[in-house]
Amino acid sequence: MSKLGNLGARLHHGEIGYDFVGNRKIWYAVSILITITAIVGLAVRGLNMGIEFQGGAVFNTPKTSVSVAKAQAYAEEASGHDAIVQKLGNGDSTPLRIQISGIDTSQADKVSAQLAKDLGVAEKDVTGELVGPSWGEQIANKAWQGLGIFLVLVVIYLAIAFEWRMAIAAFIALIHDITITVGIYALVGFEVTPGTVIGLLTILGYSLYDTVVVFDSLKEQTKDITKQTRWTYSEIANRSINSTLVRSINTTVVALLPVAGLLFIGGGFLGAGMLNDISLSLFVGLAAGAYSSIFIATPLVADLKELEPQMKALKKRILAKRAQAAAAGPAGSVPAGDDSFDDDPEDAAAVVGPRSQTASRNRGRGRPSGKRR
Repeated sequence: MSKLGNLGARLHHGEIGYDFVGNRKIWYAVSILITITAIVGLAVRGLNMGIEFQGGAVFNTPKTSVSVAKAQAYAEEASGHDAIVQKLGNGDSTPLRIQISGIDTSQADKVSAQLAKDLGVAEKDVTGELVGPSWGEQIANKAWQGLGIFLVLVVIYLAIAFEWRMAIAAFIALIHDITITVGIYALVGFEVTPGTVIGLLTILGYSLYDTVVVFDSLKEQTKDITKQTRWTYSEIANRSINSTLVRSINTTVVALLPVAGLLFIGGGFLGAGMLNDISLSLFVGLAAGAYSSIFIATPLVADLKELEPQMKALKKRILAKRAQAAAAGPAGSVPAGDDSFDDDPEDAAAVVGPRSQTASRNRGRGRPSGKRR
């Protein structure tokens, strides 16, 4: 833990770091590839919409030794519709949850009786529940409305609290996270239920949190950026990412651990398949949100900011100054990014990045004034 703390401190003070912004083209390419894969999966496989959105019936059976494959075949034969069967527990004999879409009340009783016969259980022990598609449609519509309102409010807030470029970058990052999460659902084939919708809306807040943390650091460090000639906007953006990197990783890991427990232990090992509905969307969304805040949102802000004439002029001055220092040879050159590089009077007013005083500034301090005796 102490090593991790020391690493975080060194990243925060700029002693070490990784060039996230400088390698942004790699991250953009990776994100585009993942997004295209998600969209293709969504278009080809589609979403496995739950019964709440399609309408149909759900039957719960007592313990039976019939396999999931056989129970699915029995259900589809009895109803004439597609069926999804889940084991509610572990072992050779477990209760089953059988979901059949597209059947109405008149069919449900016949299907229930046939299932009891095929599975070898008492008919009275097979419980059924009918769900109309209109309820699921209302949930979906409300979810889309909530998502739209959320995105609008986020863009307005970030534009006021920070600036419109950061609002655009955060918006793109959120769309990126939603697309990847939905695409994963299509590729994996997990059922989409109201719990999935809740999880999808929940991850937006987590995704935005990491992004705002980096943006806040970036805003503070670029307050008087044009008054110095040491750092370009992209370099300061990269320092902001590195200074908050350990915090973002810690926050994401702590949030992912309980969600991973729900997904892999609760939904996988213990067989509580209904937990998968919300846990998968949370797990994928949290991971995608942490990725986008570091590799997408902040590099996008840097790209947008450096399109401004002021930032272009600043970058030109900085590169010219570094070229001049390099041409002066070992005596007049300093490593790129060295805080002691301070031959420009304007640098005294800069607030970006940590600074160290040169020894020459301390010469003569503490000496009494007046003539020598």
